[in-house]
Amino acid sequence: MKKTLYMSLLAAALCLCMAAPARAQLYKSTQSFIAPPQDEFSVFAPITKYLAAGDVNSLSSWFADNLDVTVISSSRNCSRNQARQILRTFFDSYTPRSFEVTHKASDGNKKYLIGQLSAGGELFQVTIYATSSGGGTYKIQQLNISRQTAW
Repeated sequence: MKKTLYMSLLAAALCLCMAAPARAQLYKSTQSFIAPPQDEFSVFAPITKYLAAGDVNSLSSWFADNLDVTVISSSRNCSRNQARQILRTFFDSYTPRSFEVTHKASDGNKKYLIGQLSAGGELFQVTIYATSSGGGTYKIQQLNISRQTAW
């Protein structure tokens, strides 16, 4: 049920971005690691760098106190420390090679990112939802890593 709710939320956010371009913007990027300086999505520059490097400790500093984490087919709401351990286990099994951002979207204090992670000889789709409670500091509320499927 969480996965269905999560996917519905993501689909709604993407539809919102396409339906109301004045309020929300959808960007497509094929750059790895690089975000334009001080742009609306600069918050994702360090996050994508840490994903590509498998740097769990640095990545977890962006986690909210509690967040939803889905890795392959296991989904749960967990603390920052539990999420750190889940990702450490994932990166131990699937050594990251690269991370490429494919989509970014925003609406007010909410930011979304979809990217492709090459790790352990496989491709994974990564979806990140982050929010800011003010002051420009964003925290990851949801992180989803799923195997890339052929269309």
